Amino acid sequence: MSLPPLHERQTTTRFSDRVADYVRSRPSYPPDAIDAILDGLADPASLVAADIGAGTGIMTHLLAERGVRVHAVEPNADMRDAGKKWVGEQLVSEGSDRPSAARESSVTWHDATAEATGLADASVDLIVCAQSYHWFKPDVACAEFGRILKRPGKLALVWNDGDESTPVARRYYDLVRKASTEGTTAHQETARAPAVAPPFTDLCEAHHRHVHELDLDGLISRAMSASYVPKQGPAAERLIKGLGQMHGEHADARGIVEFLYDVWLWTCDL
Repeated sequence: MSLPPLHERQTTTRFSDRVADYVRSRPSYPPDAIDAILDGLADPASLVAADIGAGTGIMTHLLAERGVRVHAVEPNADMRDAGKKWVGEQLVSEGSDRPSAARESSVTWHDATAEATGLADASVDLIVCAQSYHWFKPDVACAEFGRILKRPGKLALVWNDGDESTPVARRYYDLVRKASTEGTTAHQETARAPAVAPPFTDLCEAHHRHVHELDLDGLISRAMSASYVPKQGPAAERLIKGLGQMHGEHADARGIVEFLYDVWLWTCDL
C-alpha cells in the first residue's frame, strides 16, 4: 500500500516531540548557499524575507545575521517557541555593528502555514523554504507565495541531502530506513526537481556542499529529530545500537563523525 504524499501526513504537529533534537543536531547551511540565495537582490539590510516552514529558525537566523528582516512562518507551536528562543539567543550573542535589540527585532514569528501565511500582498522581497517545501501543497503554496512576493522578487527552495556515496551517510540512512515507521524517509522523497506551480515556472538549480560534525549523542539526536523515526521500542533500540557501532567505526580522535551534505538549491526570479 502506497503512502500518502508528505503534505498529507499531519504536517503541522508531527515534529512536536522532536524539537529538542531538532535544535541540537539539525545541520545548518553553508555561507556560499546563503550568498546564492541573496545574489541579485538589493542590500540585505533593505530586504524583507519570509522563511516558510521556519521550524526552529536555522534559515531565519542565517538570513537575519546578514541584516535581512525576516518573517518566520511556522505553524507548529513547539517548533516556533523553540525558534524564538534559539534565534533570539544567537542574534544577541553575535558581534555586530547593530545593537542587540535591533538584531532581535529583525525577526517576527507567525503562527501560519505556507498555504495561508497571513502576510500582506507584495510584502516580501524573498521567500525561502529550507528543508520544508516538500511538506506543502505545491499549487496552493505557490499561489500564496506569488501573492506575498514583490516584483522583482525571488523564491528559493533548499535542502540538505546526506551524500550516500560516503560511508557515514550511507550507513546512517540505511539504519534510519530500517527503523522508519513509514517504510521510507523524507530524505528519499525529496525531489531533485521540486514541483512548482504558477507564477513560478523556470527554476535554476545550484549545488553546494558542507560538513556537519557530530559526536555520538549528536548523531543519535540527529536521527531522533526525524519525524518518521521511533523514539522508543525495539526499533529505536536497534537504531541507537547501530549508530553507536557506526560511530565507533568512523569517529576521529575527537570522537567526531563528519557527515557530508549535498545542498540543493532551486531559485526562481519574478
